Amino acid sequence: MDSEIYLHPIEQPDFSHDGKLDNRRLGNFINCFTILNGFPEIKNAELAILGIKESRNSVNNIGTEEAPAAVRKFLYSLFSFTHRLKIIDIGNIEAGNTIDDTYYAARNVIAELLENKIIPIIIGGSQDLTYANYLAYQKQGKIVNLTTIDSSFDLGNAEEIFNSQSHISKIILHQPNFLFNLTNIGYQSYFVDYEAINLMKKLYFDVYRLGIVHADMEKTEPLIRNSDIVSFDLSAIRQSDAPGNLNASPNGFYGEEACQIARYAGISDKVSSIGFYEFNPLVDKNNQTAYLLSQMIWYFIEGFYNRKGDAPHKDKSDYLKFIVPIDQNIDEIVFYKSQKSSRWWMEIPLTSNEFEKYKRHFMVPCSYQDYEDATAGEVPDRWWQVYQKLM
Repeated sequence: MDSEIYLHPIEQPDFSHDGKLDNRRLGNFINCFTILNGFPEIKNAELAILGIKESRNSVNNIGTEEAPAAVRKFLYSLFSFTHRLKIIDIGNIEAGNTIDDTYYAARNVIAELLENKIIPIIIGGSQDLTYANYLAYQKQGKIVNLTTIDSSFDLGNAEEIFNSQSHISKIILHQPNFLFNLTNIGYQSYFVDYEAINLMKKLYFDVYRLGIVHADMEKTEPLIRNSDIVSFDLSAIRQSDAPGNLNASPNGFYGEEACQIARYAGISDKVSSIGFYEFNPLVDKNNQTAYLLSQMIWYFIEGFYNRKGDAPHKDKSDYLKFIVPIDQNIDEIVFYKSQKSSRWWMEIPLTSNEFEKYKRHFMVPCSYQDYEDATAGEVPDRWWQVYQKLM
């Protein structure tokens, strides 16, 4: 691996239980980059764990650079659910001489993993590292979707220095721009300027309040299924469930909901990288957040090994097709239902000239409720938003 020069080995995590090494624990199925074992073979790997020990751009949460080691300890002690895991741990990216050095290293490492069709599982570090993750896709020449699970939008303002609470603006304004859609799941209104909400809607981005998704967590599945990059800020989880974050508040997702979201990311055929950020072991209580984050990663891995391979933009032969007439200046909306997973998609009409550019985005994940709304004469919001972008 060419970008191995940016990586540092880790100490072999101790995942012994009651003094005995149990060969069914996750740690026994992951090849780690250690001084003793050297760098793992990447040829057949499907997932790669990557720690990034950087927190200089964190806002009021310095200490997140210690997260990778704290999480590995608990992650590797969890039981595996299969013997067919192909996971490597490529160690850590240490903080560079400057913050830009860290971003450069992270971008190159993640880009090489993507080129080898290996999904990075990133353990930060502060959430501004999402920017480096985004830049890694530039070499691929693809337009991508980003989903953040966050209690705020992290847009910042024009006068603000780039940091973990303003990195989304940097992504939106980056040139060349290859961001097709941005989705925020779980924002809390009292943390978000109403003008920022209006801006997100004007850009036809998807934003969903915590209360909306709390009422029906299954609504998050189509949103995440449409993502290439998933960025999870641990401050989106309520403080009582994840105290290891100085920006956590009393409200947020429950621990089991965070695990559910992570599993949705795992089972999505489109998600090709995921990052977990803002865990600060220095303020954790009884390792509670380390336990939770390790379980979230476990659920992502478990979801990955239950992928159905049924993205309809590749082949529609295994799908049921439903054509719904619509009166609102739209002739019809075409829905597809997978016979493998029973999941739903909506098709956005494209001209032949647009197809190559947007071939990964014109099939929009949706729910059965979206289909029912269409049969009642209502155009689903997600269909409208994507339609407006493609026009």
